[in-house]
Amino acid sequence: MKLALNTSFAVKRWMKPDQQAAMIKDDFGVDVIQFSWDFIDPWWPEALRRKMAEKFRKAYEDKGVKIASTFGGNGAYAFAGMLAPEIEQREAGFEFWKRAIDLTIELGCDVMGQPAGSLNYDDARNPVRREELYQELLGRFRELAAYGKEKGLREIQVEAVPLFTEIPYDPEGSVRLMKDLEGTDIPVKLLLDWGHALFKPLLKEKADIKLWFNTCAPYVGGIHLQQTDGEWDRHWDFTKEGIVTPQLMKEATAEAGLDDIYQYLEVVTIYEDDDDAVYDRMKRTMDYLHKNL
Repeated sequence: MKLALNTSFAVKRWMKPDQQAAMIKDDFGVDVIQFSWDFIDPWWPEALRRKMAEKFRKAYEDKGVKIASTFGGNGAYAFAGMLAPEIEQREAGFEFWKRAIDLTIELGCDVMGQPAGSLNYDDARNPVRREELYQELLGRFRELAAYGKEKGLREIQVEAVPLFTEIPYDPEGSVRLMKDLEGTDIPVKLLLDWGHALFKPLLKEKADIKLWFNTCAPYVGGIHLQQTDGEWDRHWDFTKEGIVTPQLMKEATAEAGLDDIYQYLEVVTIYEDDDDAVYDRMKRTMDYLHKNL
């Protein structure tokens, strides 16, 4: 099992490139990360975005930390993206993905991803409209793959989420999306999340990480790791008690043949939490994971 770290824990706390890179490498013992767009918005003016990308790229490179992929954070997730109800919103969402590809390349990375977007309440529950937007989404991803190839991107990852109003949200829908996107100019793969896959209120008997991993294994490009209780999408660190154990992590990963896939710890805290307390829990979490994995 390949343990890595999403930089989500540092949002609104440790935003300086050198400070962030040193904390991750020296304090947490991590040398592979997934960079969150919460630190550099793809919408920023290109010249400013490039300068910040170079600062982060150099900071991590100097510490010997690899940016293995980039990912949309809290900010990007708030928008409906390429599944929004209005065409103008979907066009903007498509442009955002293109800019995120540009940012990824500027960071010296060749893999990026985020959730596809959000359906409006009634669109999600109308089978005809849902399918129309799904078919449009396929076309958007084919265009993004072509754009990504032109820019030097190697892979796009789509996150499966724990919401009926998003695509995909279950194992079958995830596999359907991947099969429908076979043959794109660069691979489009899945990014799975432990907390999403174990979300019982939506998935019921399908809230089973081994079911998800075994069903989706051929299409998995990355995994988000978190502690959770299965009742909400918690994104807890591992100082909290939950249902994700080291034994389950190792068993599910090995049984599905996913030992070579990066699993990024993705901790999301409330902004009001004490900074030093967040750091302490992250340090204890990484020590625990290094010891037990």
